[in-house]
Amino acid sequence: MKVAFATWNNRIAPVFDVARQIHIVQTESGQIVGEALEALFDDIPVQKALRLAELGIGTLVCGAVSRPMQAMISAYGIRVIPFVAGDLREIIQAWLSNEIEHDCFAMPGCCGRGHRRFRGMHGVNEEEYFNERKKA
Repeated sequence: MKVAFATWNNRIAPVFDVARQIHIVQTESGQIVGEALEALFDDIPVQKALRLAELGIGTLVCGAVSRPMQAMISAYGIRVIPFVAGDLREIIQAWLSNEIEHDCFAMPGCCGRGHRRFRGMHGVNEEEYFNERKKA
């Protein structure tokens, strides 16, 4: 699996729409088997989404992302984990250990993970969704 982390100064880039670089981590059986940096030169959203698809990215971890950009990326079958903040190495380790959903990695002001997880779940009754999660 290839996971892309939008980066800026060894941290998760605050806004994916204007990010210029991604750090790609390739994993097999939960272990890192390769890493690479790729530049994102195009500001046209569809071109940026297409570039991720061309690179074989399965998941994108990023900071804030506009709804149109997220929709384009998702249309290529790429899972988007938005509103993440922090040091790149810490975020990669959190991804590997399935702890990326912890509130400590949420962007400030994003109302915790409940808000982030819900975004993009069109057609879902938000109140019903969160009530069901509380029961579980």
